[in-house]
Amino acid sequence: MNCGGSRGPAATVRCRECSTNLTAAPGARAVHCMQCNCGTRVPGSGRQVPPPPRHNPGFGVCRSKKRAVLIGIKYTGRRASELRGPINDVKCMKHLLTTRFGFPSEGIIILTDEETNKCRLPTKENIRMAMHWLVQGCSNGDSLVFQFSGIGTQVPDEDGDERDCMDEALCPMDSFHQGPILDDEINAAIVRPLVHGAKLHALVDAHHSATVLDLPYQCVTSKTTGCLNWVKQPTPNGACKGTSGGRAVLISGSSGGKKMPANTLPEPCATMGALTHSFIKALECEPRASYGRLLTSMRTIMRQGGPCSLQGPVGSPVGKVTNFSGVEAPCLSSSENFGIDCEKLCI
Repeated sequence: MNCGGSRGPAATVRCRECSTNLTAAPGARAVHCMQCNCGTRVPGSGRQVPPPPRHNPGFGVCRSKKRAVLIGIKYTGRRASELRGPINDVKCMKHLLTTRFGFPSEGIIILTDEETNKCRLPTKENIRMAMHWLVQGCSNGDSLVFQFSGIGTQVPDEDGDERDCMDEALCPMDSFHQGPILDDEINAAIVRPLVHGAKLHALVDAHHSATVLDLPYQCVTSKTTGCLNWVKQPTPNGACKGTSGGRAVLISGSSGGKKMPANTLPEPCATMGALTHSFIKALECEPRASYGRLLTSMRTIMRQGGPCSLQGPVGSPVGKVTNFSGVEAPCLSSSENFGIDCEKLCI
């Protein structure tokens, strides 16, 4: 089975930021530039969201009510210097889910570029299949988790559903050829299928990740009261970005319009991402925190900085926290309005 992506003649486009010639795979709607991290549309690629992918037999069959897809990408050999932290993000997240929230190991799919099984590499096709696996057959009572630690980018919007005229996107390990996964497809893959009683929590530690699930409600801080409130942001073209009755919550990061940090040399000690570290640390300190309390704690932890201080056999060896994604502050968005300060996080 081909677990890596499509084959065939390629197209050449010019990066809209640095003018580098980029090679895009057949069918790619956009391509990611490894020089400047910019996303560029492929002319004539169409606007339709790709159809659901085929099943990956390497994922097996798991009908546990708790399922997760955890993705960490260093981009080894694909950039001037690999990212520091994404692999440990995944390891620490798995430890949190299995020890504190009762997720079975067989209900967790891990995709990293350290995997030897090609069907577990975080290619574009494998990530698409993993998202499909996560929500396929979801039902009342399902608790689903999607984590991504890696590179995010933006691509000019073509269908009029973005207020800032830019699509957010996640970059697989082969995004420099196969292209990034746009927020339209991510929303269609893991948000829209959620039925009544099913819930999804997504944690995305990547540049330009604030609205990468295209959820309609954004959590903002009132300038007059200092309280957290939901603000509905309808799409300009009226497109529906909600679920099929379930709930989706995204914890991501705002980059403040700044570019992704420049490549740096690997640290001699193990590292993990700042956003992921703040999420896990906040839950270790207060496992039953409300969503508002969690967000406030994460912001405090990121602002204070300092070394990694996670508990347990997985987090303890990690010596340093690195902001590889350039995230300035955690963000919260949702498919629906609910009590931010009274409802407890329940994964």
